[in-house]
Amino acid sequence: MILAIDTATRWLGLALHDGTAVVAELGWRCLNNHTIELAPNLHEMMHRASVTPADLSGIAVAIGPGSYTGLRVGLALAKGLALANQTPLIGISTLDIVAAAFGPFPGQLLVVAEAGRTRVCVAPYEWENGRGWQTETTPTIESWEALLPTLEGRITFAGEITAQAIKQIKATNKTFQIAPPATAVRRAGYLAELGWRRLRAGKVDDAQTLAPIYLRDPAGN
Repeated sequence: MILAIDTATRWLGLALHDGTAVVAELGWRCLNNHTIELAPNLHEMMHRASVTPADLSGIAVAIGPGSYTGLRVGLALAKGLALANQTPLIGISTLDIVAAAFGPFPGQLLVVAEAGRTRVCVAPYEWENGRGWQTETTPTIESWEALLPTLEGRITFAGEITAQAIKQIKATNKTFQIAPPATAVRRAGYLAELGWRRLRAGKVDDAQTLAPIYLRDPAGN
């Protein structure tokens, strides 16, 4: 059984995966109450699934990019559980979680996550047969005003996209598509699956040294 914890932005996600199926999953918008809401919801989910920390063979955690506070809360809990129970820990990119939900289609997938102040963390993904959507680019923080003029071609946007950003994307009159919200939400079930694959491949992280991915100085948040 693998536990997934995602607190990278205001969207929180939790899931349990037994290697064959997702056996429990929660996802909700948390208005910066990560510290208050995370532990009780995790306890409730594990209780409903009759799973204890001793049952876990791995813990997958979103490591960013994302908000300083959100990442710190989720990673602290994941590390605490991993160290207390000697459970392998696997850190997964926030944007990879979104990309994992999509099958192949023509063009590029551009994944975004909230960065605050109307800006987004963004990275482009290309489809690779046998590997799915992959990125070779380090995520950056951009404003929509600066980002959109630089883009061309068939691009599908996915992730945390506000109503205002949707208007800006459509106003470009370019060959851009926006993934439906239900398919673009960052589901912890996909985080669990990515973590499970890494766990089976023996690609785990050191719980003592695993650090979040910050794209700017936390003091600037």
